[in-house]
Amino acid sequence: MTRIGVVIFPGSNRDRDTLRAIELAGGEAVPLWHETASLEGSAAIVVPGGFAYGDYLRAGVIARFSPVMRAVGAFAERDGLVLGICNGFQVIAEAGLVPGALLRNRGLRFLGRDVHIAIERFDTPFTMLAGPRRPLRVPIAHGEGCYFADDVTLDALERDGQVLFRYVHDDGSVAGEAGDPDNPNGSLRAIAGVINAAGNVAGLMPHPECAVEALLGSDDGFGIIRSLVESAGAAEREGRAPRLAGSAA
Repeated sequence: MTRIGVVIFPGSNRDRDTLRAIELAGGEAVPLWHETASLEGSAAIVVPGGFAYGDYLRAGVIARFSPVMRAVGAFAERDGLVLGICNGFQVIAEAGLVPGALLRNRGLRFLGRDVHIAIERFDTPFTMLAGPRRPLRVPIAHGEGCYFADDVTLDALERDGQVLFRYVHDDGSVAGEAGDPDNPNGSLRAIAGVINAAGNVAGLMPHPECAVEALLGSDDGFGIIRSLVESAGAAEREGRAPRLAGSAA
């Protein structure tokens, strides 16, 4: 069974949801405490949602310096698969693993509700099993989710296919920026998630791990989690999954 590491910080609150989602997708979920520099033989890493270190200073900026994130950074440099969700997206952005930054929501209020997102690419390790093109209904829960980058970076992301998820209306049309309730945080170009240039690190603000069982309201996020687990398993079988058993120092 493919081992998928789930990083846990003081303040993480979606780690158990992530661990369960990975198990439902057929992986072996491995908790990774923030003070460890070992990834415990994981074939992929998820940095889950929450409020790491209480979001002091700004979301993710303290967590990026933790021992486990040094190991995650080294893992990513060796083409290991890394997925950051919500606070995890903030952490990997602060660590420079994906482009851009997450700012305060345009309305300056914490938001928790369902939104619709569209997958822009289905040829990545994070989306390959996400099913037919359609809007996905998944929850958000964040106060600093406004995706921001300068125009040069945004144009490059669009050109190079690094916009992975976008906020949309329920009919699939792209949401606007300022004032459109279907772009809940005012993200530039309605960007809900991006992927790095190498294609092995991705982040998104909505919570696919909380939408993996229809009984709980939606299973639209299951394809994203399953894509990660299956991609990591394939890389492991083919000898492409990097392993860091010890310190990243």
